[in-house]
Amino acid sequence: MQRSDHRPGTLIPGGAVFPHRHLTGIHGLEPHEITFLLDEAEQWIEANRAPTTADKRLAGLTQINAFFENSTRTLLSFEIAGKRLGADVVNMHAAQSSVKKGETLIDTAMTLNAMRADVIVIRHMSSGAVRLIADKVDCPVLNAGDGRHEHPTQALLDALTIRRRLGGIANKRVVICGDLLHSRVARSNILALTALAAEVRVCAPSTLMPPEIERMGVTAFTDFDQAIAHADVVMMLRLQTERMSGGYVPSMREYHLRYGLTMERLERYAPDALVMHPGPMNRGVEIDSAVADHVERSAITEQVAMGVAVRMACLDVLTRRSRGVEGWA
Repeated sequence: MQRSDHRPGTLIPGGAVFPHRHLTGIHGLEPHEITFLLDEAEQWIEANRAPTTADKRLAGLTQINAFFENSTRTLLSFEIAGKRLGADVVNMHAAQSSVKKGETLIDTAMTLNAMRADVIVIRHMSSGAVRLIADKVDCPVLNAGDGRHEHPTQALLDALTIRRRLGGIANKRVVICGDLLHSRVARSNILALTALAAEVRVCAPSTLMPPEIERMGVTAFTDFDQAIAHADVVMMLRLQTERMSGGYVPSMREYHLRYGLTMERLERYAPDALVMHPGPMNRGVEIDSAVADHVERSAITEQVAMGVAVRMACLDVLTRRSRGVEGWA
């Protein structure tokens, strides 16, 4: 398994190995900083498999999960991560917030800040909203997904899954296929995986291919079979129909025929590939159940487990300065 020379908790010249106050995206992180967060997550993987987690390093701290956009999986993962570290976790759902009554995002940020939280996890439907709130509050902010911008912890958990299953990330061929146009997961994964020296291919219909995506250091395909040829990892994305207005694909049947990951297609073009999906899945559209549920080939449930470990690591690292941890204050 590949590791950074910077071990968990060590320092580099100029300060802490992870000097950032917030985690609003993968963009702006150095490769060694990404690897550091992956290394930090390793300690929580086995701990999470134990009957109890004795380490309560965030005891006495308040974590607010402010979700202005629904996401059961991500919210639950952050809640479990915070509670396993001993934090007092408070969930704020969009349907219950004053934003529904016309409150501005700045007003919401000022309200959250006045509550003196120790760390805030934010999910929002607008790109850049998390950064705006982060600039207005006094505590660390974690981005749980904002618009089409980024979803950094998803990229980190995906990278951790690949590293553990394949022994490393550098030089691995990773194919990301699906609704690239609306996917913050794709953007964050491209940033993380290219930073860690993976060969990244992306595949989508031309209507769902972001313009000039190759500037991000990837190779773009519209032919799925060509894209996944000899792949080490095939990562499927769902069609985000809730973000679509108009005919991006002729039909779900046609999309499945051209871009659906079936066992036959996988065996023919990428027989050794690891299969991943950030969820939720549209079974029978972008991925068949036989592939998604395959015991050896699919890492989808493992991604969920890695998600809790990664989010525990991020919550720990971002609060070290306020907790007075040596080398971080």
